[in-house]
Amino acid sequence: MTLRALIVGYGSVSAVHAEALRSISDVELVGVCDVAPDRRDAAECELAVPTASTVEDAIRRFAPDVVHVTTPHHEHESVILAALGAGCDVLTEKPISSDLSSADRIVAAAENTKSQSGRSPRVGVCFQNRYNLSAQAMKETVDSRRFGAPLGAVATVAWHRPPEYYTSKPWRGSWATSGGGLLINQAIHTVDLLQWIMGPVVAVRGRVGTDALSEVIEVEDTATLTLTHESGVRSILMATNAAPTNLPVTLDIAMEHGNMRSGTELLMTGDDTPDEVIKERLPSDRAKAYWGSSHIELIRDFYESHEDGETFWIDPNEAMKSLRIVKAAYDGAGGFPHRAARDLDLGNPYLR
Repeated sequence: MTLRALIVGYGSVSAVHAEALRSISDVELVGVCDVAPDRRDAAECELAVPTASTVEDAIRRFAPDVVHVTTPHHEHESVILAALGAGCDVLTEKPISSDLSSADRIVAAAENTKSQSGRSPRVGVCFQNRYNLSAQAMKETVDSRRFGAPLGAVATVAWHRPPEYYTSKPWRGSWATSGGGLLINQAIHTVDLLQWIMGPVVAVRGRVGTDALSEVIEVEDTATLTLTHESGVRSILMATNAAPTNLPVTLDIAMEHGNMRSGTELLMTGDDTPDEVIKERLPSDRAKAYWGSSHIELIRDFYESHEDGETFWIDPNEAMKSLRIVKAAYDGAGGFPHRAARDLDLGNPYLR
């Protein structure tokens, strides 16, 4: 059976979804939905598919089996609920939504909605860095205790976002539409890896601030967080959008009898064992190098597991974990009003 796919939101990351869909056998991209006429024109020209201006019209006309959500954060909920209501499976970009209340409604809908056939639609969230070869090797090494228990982790996200990045798409710099800045839009992938590899987070402490773009955005462009995991070990995240260029994301994990460091590749060093290097996949043609290499791997996996009918392993409940950590950071900074940089000290209630 050929599965029919619809992309809602035709922007930067939708190109990667379109590339992935066209590389998967038995999947057909049947249409694109976008509110903007110029983006609909671009989709028709670049992808040679029909377009629609509303989700409801697109679902009615194109009868998709799967809806890909690549809209701004604050639009995720309405698109996802419309797709679920029509019995469609959903694959959405991160974060699952711009705020926790909206995300909770998506979780509830994903758990309670059934199609006319009685089948529950599947919802996946694009935390594609879990598919990086380095991340999977780190996860397996920590879980297996190959080098003993983990002692802690340090991650860096040093990227560059010029003012034009925000002025060209103002939703990115607004609390109301993005739900935050650097942490929710860029570093959330690294937050997700830290909690996935190192274990559940029970406390957050740190600083958020607008250090370079205070005249342009109301959200943060720099953050330093200390995450305390359920095991008692800590992870440190240092992130900024004020670097001079987009540098590789790094993740260091110290263990009792070895160390792991990922960047452009993974270096594993153990006591009395030879060093091991794991090369990463190259990014796809349509992906920006700093996005990582695994978007297409996640999308393929979502479709390959379609027939089994099981919940996708990165589902809304799984996606809530990193969103709660990010929102805990903002809440601990007093909601981070007026670009204030404050200390935050949070316990379990934010992370349950």
